[in-house]
Amino acid sequence: MNYHSDKYIMDGIREHYNEALEYFPEDRIVCLVLQGSQNYGLDIPSSDIDTKLIVTPTFEDVAMNRQPISTTHIRVDNSHTDWKDIRLMLQTFRKCNLNFLEILFSPYCIINPLYAEEWNLLIQNNELIANYDPCKSVKTMCGLARRKYEQMEHESPSHHDDIEKFGYSPKELHHLLRIEEYVERYIAGEPYKDCLISKLPDYLISVKQGCYTLGDARWIANCSMSHIEEMCDASPFKEHDINRDVDKLLDDVQYEIMKIAIKKEIGD
Repeated sequence: MNYHSDKYIMDGIREHYNEALEYFPEDRIVCLVLQGSQNYGLDIPSSDIDTKLIVTPTFEDVAMNRQPISTTHIRVDNSHTDWKDIRLMLQTFRKCNLNFLEILFSPYCIINPLYAEEWNLLIQNNELIANYDPCKSVKTMCGLARRKYEQMEHESPSHHDDIEKFGYSPKELHHLLRIEEYVERYIAGEPYKDCLISKLPDYLISVKQGCYTLGDARWIANCSMSHIEEMCDASPFKEHDINRDVDKLLDDVQYEIMKIAIKKEIGD
Protein backbone atom coordinates (compact mmCIF):
# COMPACT_ATOMS: atom_id res chain seq x y z
CA MET A 1 0.00 0.00 0.00
CA ASN A 2 1.37 3.40 -0.97
CA TYR A 3 2.43 5.89 1.69
CA HIS A 4 0.77 8.76 -0.20
CA SER A 5 -2.97 8.88 -0.86
CA ASP A 6 -4.53 8.48 -4.30
CA LYS A 7 -5.53 12.15 -4.11
CA TYR A 8 -1.95 13.22 -3.42
CA ILE A 9 -0.72 11.15 -6.36
CA MET A 10 -3.41 12.44 -8.74
CA ASP A 11 -2.74 16.03 -7.66
CA GLY A 12 0.88 15.46 -8.64
CA ILE A 13 -0.19 13.98 -11.97
CA ARG A 14 -2.31 17.08 -12.63
CA GLU A 15 0.69 19.33 -11.87
CA HIS A 16 2.76 17.43 -14.42
CA TYR A 17 -0.06 17.66 -16.96
CA ASN A 18 -0.46 21.41 -16.47
CA GLU A 19 3.28 21.89 -16.90
CA ALA A 20 3.22 19.80 -20.09
CA LEU A 21 0.70 22.29 -21.51
CA GLU A 22 3.45 24.91 -21.36
CA TYR A 23 5.36 22.88 -23.96
CA PHE A 24 2.67 21.14 -26.04
CA PRO A 25 -0.80 22.17 -27.24
CA GLU A 26 -3.40 19.95 -25.59
CA ASP A 27 -4.44 18.48 -28.94
CA ARG A 28 -1.01 16.86 -29.21
CA ILE A 29 -1.16 15.22 -25.77
CA VAL A 30 -2.49 11.67 -25.90
CA CYS A 31 -2.11 10.98 -22.19
CA LEU A 32 0.05 11.45 -19.14
CA VAL A 33 0.59 8.39 -16.95
CA LEU A 34 2.35 7.74 -13.67
CA GLN A 35 5.51 5.66 -13.73
CA GLY A 36 7.43 4.19 -10.84
CA SER A 37 6.97 3.09 -7.25
CA GLN A 38 3.33 4.09 -6.78
CA ASN A 39 2.36 1.66 -9.54
CA TYR A 40 3.95 -1.13 -7.49
CA GLY A 41 2.59 -0.11 -4.08
CA LEU A 42 6.15 0.73 -2.98
CA ASP A 43 5.77 4.46 -2.48
CA ILE A 44 7.58 5.89 0.57
CA PRO A 45 7.60 9.42 2.09
CA SER A 46 10.49 10.55 -0.13
CA SER A 47 9.10 9.10 -3.37
CA ASP A 48 8.73 11.49 -6.30
CA ILE A 49 5.83 11.63 -8.71
CA ASP A 50 7.34 10.68 -12.09
CA THR A 51 5.35 10.40 -15.30
CA LYS A 52 5.34 9.53 -18.97
CA LEU A 53 3.81 11.98 -21.44
CA ILE A 54 2.69 10.50 -24.75
CA VAL A 55 2.41 13.05 -27.57
CA THR A 56 1.65 13.09 -31.29
CA PRO A 57 3.97 14.57 -33.91
CA THR A 58 2.84 17.55 -35.97
CA PHE A 59 2.05 17.18 -39.66
CA GLU A 60 5.27 19.09 -40.38
CA ASP A 61 7.24 16.63 -38.22
CA VAL A 62 5.91 13.75 -40.30
CA ALA A 63 6.27 15.50 -43.66
CA MET A 64 9.87 16.53 -42.96
CA ASN A 65 10.74 13.15 -41.40
CA ARG A 66 11.95 14.72 -38.16
CA GLN A 67 13.25 12.63 -35.30
CA PRO A 68 10.37 11.64 -32.98
CA ILE A 69 10.60 13.24 -29.56
CA SER A 70 12.05 11.10 -26.79
CA THR A 71 13.52 13.01 -23.89
CA THR A 72 13.34 13.41 -20.13
CA HIS A 73 12.05 16.71 -18.79
CA ILE A 74 13.39 17.46 -15.30
CA ARG A 75 11.03 19.57 -13.21
CA VAL A 76 12.11 22.15 -10.62
CA ASP A 77 11.38 19.69 -7.79
CA ASN A 78 13.66 17.10 -9.51
CA SER A 79 10.74 14.86 -10.41
CA HIS A 80 10.64 14.09 -14.12
CA THR A 81 8.41 13.48 -17.08
CA ASP A 82 9.54 11.33 -20.00
CA TRP A 83 8.24 12.88 -23.22
CA LYS A 84 7.60 10.21 -25.83
CA ASP A 85 6.23 10.31 -29.37
CA ILE A 86 3.28 7.91 -29.77
CA ARG A 87 5.12 6.08 -32.57
CA LEU A 88 8.11 5.37 -30.33
CA MET A 89 5.92 4.48 -27.37
CA LEU A 90 4.09 1.78 -29.27
CA GLN A 91 7.37 0.42 -30.62
CA THR A 92 8.70 0.37 -27.06
CA PHE A 93 5.79 -1.83 -25.96
CA ARG A 94 7.10 -4.41 -28.42
CA LYS A 95 10.43 -4.42 -26.56
CA CYS A 96 8.62 -5.85 -23.52
CA ASN A 97 10.29 -3.63 -20.92
CA LEU A 98 8.26 -3.64 -17.71
CA ASN A 99 9.24 -0.01 -17.03
CA PHE A 100 7.16 0.96 -20.06
CA LEU A 101 4.46 -1.68 -19.97
CA GLU A 102 3.55 -0.65 -16.42
CA ILE A 103 1.77 2.46 -17.75
CA LEU A 104 -0.90 0.24 -19.34
CA PHE A 105 -1.80 -1.00 -15.86
CA SER A 106 -1.54 2.24 -13.89
CA PRO A 107 -4.74 3.70 -12.40
CA TYR A 108 -3.02 7.09 -12.19
CA CYS A 109 -3.43 8.82 -15.52
CA ILE A 110 -4.98 11.67 -17.48
CA ILE A 111 -6.19 10.69 -20.95
CA ASN A 112 -7.11 13.28 -23.56
CA PRO A 113 -10.76 12.68 -24.62
CA LEU A 114 -9.65 13.15 -28.25
CA TYR A 115 -7.71 9.89 -28.07
CA ALA A 116 -9.50 8.10 -25.23
CA GLU A 117 -11.16 5.45 -27.38
CA GLU A 118 -7.86 4.44 -28.99
CA TRP A 119 -5.73 4.57 -25.82
CA ASN A 120 -8.37 2.68 -23.87
CA LEU A 121 -8.10 -0.12 -26.43
CA LEU A 122 -4.52 -0.57 -25.28
CA ILE A 123 -5.55 -0.60 -21.64
CA GLN A 124 -8.31 -3.13 -22.34
CA ASN A 125 -5.73 -5.38 -24.02
CA ASN A 126 -2.88 -4.71 -21.60
CA GLU A 127 -2.35 -8.38 -20.73
CA LEU A 128 -2.10 -9.33 -24.41
CA ILE A 129 0.37 -6.52 -25.09
CA ALA A 130 2.43 -7.34 -22.01
CA ASN A 131 2.73 -10.94 -23.25
CA TYR A 132 3.48 -9.99 -26.85
CA ASP A 133 6.83 -11.82 -26.82
CA PRO A 134 7.40 -13.83 -23.61
CA CYS A 135 10.92 -14.84 -24.57
CA LYS A 136 11.94 -11.22 -25.11
CA SER A 137 10.19 -10.25 -21.87
CA VAL A 138 12.35 -12.61 -19.85
CA LYS A 139 15.55 -11.51 -21.59
CA THR A 140 14.66 -7.85 -21.12
CA MET A 141 13.96 -8.41 -17.42
CA CYS A 142 17.29 -10.16 -17.02
CA GLY A 143 19.06 -7.25 -18.71
CA LEU A 144 17.26 -4.75 -16.52
CA ALA A 145 18.22 -6.71 -13.41
CA ARG A 146 21.86 -6.73 -14.52
CA ARG A 147 21.78 -2.92 -14.84
CA LYS A 148 20.33 -2.56 -11.34
CA TYR A 149 22.99 -4.92 -10.01
CA GLU A 150 25.80 -2.94 -11.65
CA GLN A 151 24.39 0.42 -10.57
CA MET A 152 24.04 -0.57 -6.92
CA GLU A 153 27.53 0.68 -6.03
CA HIS A 154 28.07 2.97 -9.00
CA GLU A 155 28.72 6.59 -8.04
CA SER A 156 26.32 9.00 -9.76
CA PRO A 157 24.51 12.24 -8.81
CA SER A 158 21.31 10.31 -8.05
CA HIS A 159 23.14 7.76 -5.87
CA HIS A 160 25.70 10.04 -4.23
CA ASP A 161 23.92 10.59 -0.91
CA ASP A 162 22.98 6.92 -0.47
CA ILE A 163 26.46 5.66 -1.35
CA GLU A 164 27.97 8.15 1.08
CA LYS A 165 25.58 6.94 3.82
CA PHE A 166 25.29 3.20 3.13
CA GLY A 167 28.12 2.41 0.71
CA TYR A 168 25.56 1.36 -1.92
CA SER A 169 22.17 2.37 -3.30
CA PRO A 170 19.35 0.66 -1.37
CA LYS A 171 16.94 1.77 -4.08
CA GLU A 172 18.80 -0.21 -6.74
CA LEU A 173 18.95 -3.27 -4.48
CA HIS A 174 15.20 -3.11 -3.91
CA HIS A 175 14.67 -2.87 -7.68
CA LEU A 176 16.83 -5.95 -8.19
CA LEU A 177 14.84 -7.95 -5.63
CA ARG A 178 11.56 -6.71 -7.08
CA ILE A 179 12.62 -7.90 -10.53
CA GLU A 180 13.68 -11.27 -9.11
CA GLU A 181 10.22 -11.84 -7.68
CA TYR A 182 8.65 -10.51 -10.85
CA VAL A 183 10.61 -12.86 -13.14
CA GLU A 184 9.72 -15.90 -11.02
CA ARG A 185 6.02 -15.09 -11.04
CA TYR A 186 5.97 -14.15 -14.73
CA ILE A 187 7.58 -17.44 -15.76
CA ALA A 188 5.09 -19.28 -13.52
CA GLY A 189 2.28 -17.79 -15.61
CA GLU A 190 0.75 -15.27 -13.22
CA PRO A 191 -1.17 -12.37 -14.83
CA TYR A 192 1.07 -9.45 -15.63
CA LYS A 193 -1.05 -7.14 -13.49
CA ASP A 194 -0.43 -9.36 -10.46
CA CYS A 195 3.30 -9.65 -11.17
CA LEU A 196 3.64 -5.87 -10.94
CA ILE A 197 2.57 -5.89 -7.28
CA SER A 198 4.98 -7.55 -4.86
CA LYS A 199 3.77 -10.07 -2.32
CA LEU A 200 6.44 -8.71 0.03
CA PRO A 201 5.93 -4.93 -0.07
CA ASP A 202 6.96 -4.28 3.53
CA TYR A 203 10.23 -6.14 3.01
CA LEU A 204 11.04 -4.33 -0.24
CA ILE A 205 10.27 -0.98 1.37
CA SER A 206 12.62 -1.80 4.25
CA VAL A 207 15.33 -2.72 1.71
CA LYS A 208 14.66 0.51 -0.16
CA GLN A 209 15.18 2.45 3.06
CA GLY A 210 18.55 0.83 3.75
CA CYS A 211 17.99 -2.02 6.20
CA TYR A 212 21.11 -3.92 5.06
CA THR A 213 24.80 -3.28 5.65
CA LEU A 214 27.03 -3.05 2.59
CA GLY A 215 28.35 -6.57 3.13
CA ASP A 216 24.87 -8.08 3.43
CA ALA A 217 23.63 -6.05 0.47
CA ARG A 218 26.44 -7.38 -1.74
CA TRP A 219 25.73 -10.98 -0.73
CA ILE A 220 21.97 -10.60 -1.29
CA ALA A 221 22.51 -8.88 -4.64
CA ASN A 222 24.86 -11.64 -5.82
CA CYS A 223 22.36 -14.33 -4.84
CA SER A 224 19.50 -12.47 -6.48
CA MET A 225 21.34 -11.85 -9.74
CA SER A 226 22.45 -15.49 -9.95
CA HIS A 227 18.88 -16.67 -9.35
CA ILE A 228 17.51 -14.35 -12.04
CA GLU A 229 20.05 -15.59 -14.58
CA GLU A 230 19.29 -19.22 -13.71
CA MET A 231 15.55 -18.63 -14.14
CA CYS A 232 16.06 -16.85 -17.46
CA ASP A 233 18.35 -19.60 -18.77
CA ALA A 234 15.73 -22.22 -17.85
CA SER A 235 12.79 -20.20 -19.18
CA PRO A 236 10.21 -22.31 -21.07
CA PHE A 237 9.56 -19.51 -23.58
CA LYS A 238 10.88 -19.94 -27.13
CA GLU A 239 12.31 -17.47 -29.61
CA HIS A 240 9.86 -15.85 -32.04
CA ASP A 241 6.79 -16.84 -30.04
CA ILE A 242 5.17 -13.49 -30.93
CA ASN A 243 1.49 -12.53 -30.84
CA ARG A 244 0.81 -11.05 -34.28
CA ASP A 245 -2.63 -9.86 -33.17
CA VAL A 246 -0.83 -7.44 -30.87
CA ASP A 247 1.17 -6.12 -33.83
CA LYS A 248 -2.07 -5.33 -35.64
CA LEU A 249 -3.61 -3.75 -32.55
CA LEU A 250 -0.61 -1.48 -32.00
CA ASP A 251 -0.47 -0.52 -35.66
CA ASP A 252 -4.21 0.23 -35.77
CA VAL A 253 -4.07 2.37 -32.63
CA GLN A 254 -1.07 4.30 -33.93
CA TYR A 255 -2.80 4.90 -37.27
CA GLU A 256 -6.04 6.13 -35.67
CA ILE A 257 -4.31 8.42 -33.18
CA MET A 258 -2.12 9.92 -35.90
CA LYS A 259 -5.12 10.39 -38.17
CA ILE A 260 -7.10 12.19 -35.45
CA ALA A 261 -4.17 14.44 -34.58
CA ILE A 262 -3.32 15.45 -38.15
CA LYS A 263 -6.93 15.97 -39.17
CA LYS A 264 -7.40 18.18 -36.11
CA GLU A 265 -4.27 20.16 -36.90
CA ILE A 266 -5.03 20.65 -40.59
CA GLY A 267 -8.68 21.34 -39.86
CA ASP A 268 -7.70 24.11 -37.46
